[in-house]
Amino acid sequence: MRSAPLSVQQVARLKAFLHTEAERLGFCALAVTPARSAPFSRERLAEFVDLGRHGSMQWLAETLDRRAEPQTLWPEARSVIVLAMNYGPDRDPLENLAHPQNATVSVYARNRDYHDIIKGKLKELAGKFASRAGGDVKVFVDTAPVMEKPLAQAAGLGWIGKHTNLVSRSHGSWIFLASIFTTVDLAADAAEVDHCGSCRACLDACPTDAFPAPYQIDARRCISYLTIENKGPIPREFRTAIGNRVYGCDDCLAACPWNKYAQAASEAKLIAREDLRSPPLSGFLAMDDAAFRAFFSGSPVKRIGRDRFLRNVLVAVGNSGEPDLAPPCEALLSDASPLVRGSAVWALSQLTAPRRMHELAAQAGQEPDADVRQEWQLALGAGNELEQG
Repeated sequence: MRSAPLSVQQVARLKAFLHTEAERLGFCALAVTPARSAPFSRERLAEFVDLGRHGSMQWLAETLDRRAEPQTLWPEARSVIVLAMNYGPDRDPLENLAHPQNATVSVYARNRDYHDIIKGKLKELAGKFASRAGGDVKVFVDTAPVMEKPLAQAAGLGWIGKHTNLVSRSHGSWIFLASIFTTVDLAADAAEVDHCGSCRACLDACPTDAFPAPYQIDARRCISYLTIENKGPIPREFRTAIGNRVYGCDDCLAACPWNKYAQAASEAKLIAREDLRSPPLSGFLAMDDAAFRAFFSGSPVKRIGRDRFLRNVLVAVGNSGEPDLAPPCEALLSDASPLVRGSAVWALSQLTAPRRMHELAAQAGQEPDADVRQEWQLALGAGNELEQG
């Protein structure tokens, strides 16, 4: 139900209250845009899907129409309150790339899951707002067909940069977004304009050339997609470029010159855990499912599961140049997961002499999985066949 119209003074007091409470709760910015707005091109998203650039993220295709505008999701909504929370790193996020024997985890995943942190704060803010304004509210944190980045630009929190992420003049690229939909009519803030200019630092920084053009991304080439959303083997053409990135990638974000204004996160649960700043790859290779779940309890890394995580770790091991990591990889050749076995074959092919690879192939015996058999065949060289199960 739509709430009763408010006076200009009431709206001003409500917005002042929102800003004060949002700051108290740890949000770094808040702005408002009308729910009736359609701040992104449906045609542009449709083209992204039509070209297959969404990869296996089928939910993007299935929810395309519902993303057209906020009122498609909730017809009674009149305003969208968009909030940002800073998660800026306290040191160079790319420094660990120079240490290939260690794993690099994306900045946003080095501590607690931001969904859990923000959702509670957002509900508290929305509840207090609703009790004062008299309207209904719904909260969203990256879990519904809401176009957070276009809404944030329409509200004035930042602009969508050439890397397709939001950029803030005060916080650079290091911000999480959330929104409160409400039936209350609030005065809208001015939209932000694009400040990228001729800069293409983010595009040039991408290790896998995931940007076909400025403001366009092909998720199928993006390391974040490949290591998180992708459920199958890492395509061979990208394995070397992935380096030691075992969960996500920050290169395009870190390259943005606007980060000179960024500050380190103030929320304690978003500050990197010491054991995730530069963890040795060797420490992950013996992880079973229980150990994985315990180590990443409360972390966004947990959602991809032990097998996909070990797939990523094994690719990084193959890029490490560390022969001492070969023995634990050999133990994974008999892992229950085909995804892990196949990745172990590739890692060993990068670290081990051909003669040893042939010995390991003979020991492996029958392999029931076609993908793993192909990994063996490529690792052993043309003309070698692994016995099929």
